[in-house]
Amino acid sequence: MTQPASLRLRLLFGNQLVLGPGKAELLARIRESGSISAAGRAMGMSYKRAWGLVEEMNAAFRAPLVASVRGGAGGGGAALTEGGEAVLAAYQSMVARTVAASADDVAVIAGLLKDMSDGK
Repeated sequence: MTQPASLRLRLLFGNQLVLGPGKAELLARIRESGSISAAGRAMGMSYKRAWGLVEEMNAAFRAPLVASVRGGAGGGGAALTEGGEAVLAAYQSMVARTVAASADDVAVIAGLLKDMSDGK
């Protein structure tokens, strides 16, 4: 039995990875949770790694994708900026259209695969 296929879209400009599935998921989870650390935890990554990815994305774009407020007595938080929302929506649209446009080709390839149910 062949496992279901998945496509992983990475957007590079030159040799710089600007956005991929991990960064997009991090953005989506920040939007859902309102927290960079909570988003990272939900993905099984350290706070430092999550913050590093946010800083990397914020530095790659003209305007930051994530706005954050430091914690403390009043609590902190994070939210996607207008640009962050636009980038995430565009990426998710590209992925959906790529999956739809590739479905027939993926089916051809899947039909030619050996049985992979034993994990080999």
